[in-house]
Amino acid sequence: MKKVLFIGLTCFLSTNMLTFSQEKTDSLKSVDLQEVQVIATRAKEKTPLTYSDLGKQDIERVNYGQDIPFLLTLTPSVIATSDAGNGIGYTGFRVRGTDANRINITANGVPMNDSESQSVFWVNIPDFASSVQDLQVQRGVGTSTNGAGAFGASINLKTVHIPTLPYAEFDGTYGAFNTSKTALKVGTGKIGEHWAFDARLSNIHSGGYIDRASTDLKSYFAQSSYHNTNTLLKFIIFGGKEKTYHAWDGIPGGNGEEIDYLSADRTYNPCGFMGVDAQGKPLYYDNQTDNYTQTNYQWSFLQILSSALKLNVNLHYTKGDGYYEEYKTERKLVEYGLKPFTYDGKEVTKSDLVRQKHLDNHFGGMIFSLDYIQNKWDISLGGGGNYYDGNHFGKVIWTKNYAEDADFYPEHNYYRSEADKTDINIFLKANYQLNDRWNLFADMQYRYIKYKINGQNDEYDGDTGAMQVLDFNNTFHFFNPKAGIFYRINSDNDLYASLATGHREPNRNNYTEGKLATLPKAETLYDYELGYKYHNRAFSAGVNLYYMKYKDQLILTGEVNDIGEMLTSNIPDSYRAGIEVTAGIPITSWLQWNGNLTLSNSKIKKYTEYIDDWESGRQAANYLGTTSISYSPDVTAGSLFSVNFHDCSAGLQSLYVGKQYIDNSESNERKLDPYFVNNLRLAYTFKLKGIKSLTVSALINNLFNEKYESNGYVWYSWYEGSGNERARKNQLRYFAQAGTHVMANVSLKF
Repeated sequence: MKKVLFIGLTCFLSTNMLTFSQEKTDSLKSVDLQEVQVIATRAKEKTPLTYSDLGKQDIERVNYGQDIPFLLTLTPSVIATSDAGNGIGYTGFRVRGTDANRINITANGVPMNDSESQSVFWVNIPDFASSVQDLQVQRGVGTSTNGAGAFGASINLKTVHIPTLPYAEFDGTYGAFNTSKTALKVGTGKIGEHWAFDARLSNIHSGGYIDRASTDLKSYFAQSSYHNTNTLLKFIIFGGKEKTYHAWDGIPGGNGEEIDYLSADRTYNPCGFMGVDAQGKPLYYDNQTDNYTQTNYQWSFLQILSSALKLNVNLHYTKGDGYYEEYKTERKLVEYGLKPFTYDGKEVTKSDLVRQKHLDNHFGGMIFSLDYIQNKWDISLGGGGNYYDGNHFGKVIWTKNYAEDADFYPEHNYYRSEADKTDINIFLKANYQLNDRWNLFADMQYRYIKYKINGQNDEYDGDTGAMQVLDFNNTFHFFNPKAGIFYRINSDNDLYASLATGHREPNRNNYTEGKLATLPKAETLYDYELGYKYHNRAFSAGVNLYYMKYKDQLILTGEVNDIGEMLTSNIPDSYRAGIEVTAGIPITSWLQWNGNLTLSNSKIKKYTEYIDDWESGRQAANYLGTTSISYSPDVTAGSLFSVNFHDCSAGLQSLYVGKQYIDNSESNERKLDPYFVNNLRLAYTFKLKGIKSLTVSALINNLFNEKYESNGYVWYSWYEGSGNERARKNQLRYFAQAGTHVMANVSLKF
């Protein structure tokens, strides 16, 4: 009934209409310079593209330690998920059904996506939201940007401005699952005529909703700036150190499981399982953890060359280093470069062992933009060059019952490979105002990628009796044109239309888990957007139609590669189409409602799936024709009621996500059920002598205790039996999210 009522009320969430919160500052030139620091990759009021903005206050209101993917649910067409079930640790998100490794992320214009996986691991930079001034989500291809291909959306984050006055802030959160967050911010304000400094330290700990899904996260952010009338120099360093217990396998369920843990125990975590003790009690490995340290450096230079011309240059470098450790049962020693040994008079060829998979990488480069705004022209010439060097290697640090005199070296690398990637792009974009009503937009980008992988894979090749050999060297040349038109009908009504082309190179897994004899091809996206906006003091609304046509999209089909690993295949023809509706109403002077609704249809044409057939010993091919793309619900919607009355504030956020299939077969046996989740925030601000403010707040997540799963996948699917006895079995994995839980927060500002 709640869901029917929700849809009947058409509760949309509109961040196009959310108030863009700007720090109150004086009119010092240093602040003006910070405002214009990142403009080349941002869409503006008359840019004919689909985008949403979130300001600093919007972010602060919901920042209780959860990662940025959960903050992005304030914007249309976004779905967030959490391995641990409470939004802390490993998290991810999708936009219009597009997964995170197809979404471009930048911070101050600097690429944040990992060069190989093309994803952003938010757990490596915990509490980064506390250092974000504002962000923009561009849905579709968007404007040209730096780094990974924007293949469904791009997100541009801008880090906090340095305030002109000294300040100090303390932020403390505690709540469910023994979750705590502490953050301390300090700033010098303006020192003399030119200098300023500020910094943040954060700690986040959580036991997680899922069993043993604990997190220990430390992060920092520091910046210094020098400015004069026309120049801004900034140095920024931020990073984090994380230790996270694995919860990434999900909860077992499906008709191929001995126990359907999703129904029996929604917090069950199979990761780290070592077997059972004498009483049959399961044992789990204590250090089944992910461990990673990441440090990001940015040196930026902004020069105002004239009233119309600005130059922005940013040098950047990111260092990452870490590993994850796993207990593995009954593994073939030969697959880890180990020889059989004798124990208790018997030859041992399989054994329990502990392995570590390491990554040691460097990423650096330069980006720039030259921005010209004069009369009817708004032009940006920009681009950059980036280089990545990543080393992958694995170690076996312990083996059960291994003989002391056996040939075992704990520091022995059982695989090692090196990856190098060069990414260069240049773009020219222009917005020309024909008159008071018409604006024309054009954007052209050239992108060059050279990607090499050499060495050994982490998978054993039984045919060669050695680790699989990796030897890839691919070069890509992409041309990404975009064009659009904006028409202001009158002061209350706007129309826009655009078309854009995007390309995306295959990621590391597309190579290492593919067929070595057949290299994956790059993907192409043609994005068509048509929108209408209405805005006045009493009501605001928008409607956007989109059609995203894909060529050679890489998806899982069930087919396996030469060593039995699931591979991704290029699908010739697929698309996403939909309508996004946004609205905002100031009901009273103290009550505001905003919302959105997305109705979509995402399809693969001429789809064939492959399933292991135990009877024949081969894979069966099922031609299914046109099917729905996985993880692409037909309906997503959100609502936000905001109350601001004197020193009290409150917000009720509601999110609805329709049914999602977890593979591309469009089978109801392999799906996520729809869910409707409500989060309630209550806050009161005390104004006390000697301090700027003291705010006490509480966040009640999942107010009505909805039982839902935000993500899942097919672990294994097969046919067994023959004739009338032939049946399909499914081993599925689900990521259950926490029920009702409360977080309390105290924020003290000086």
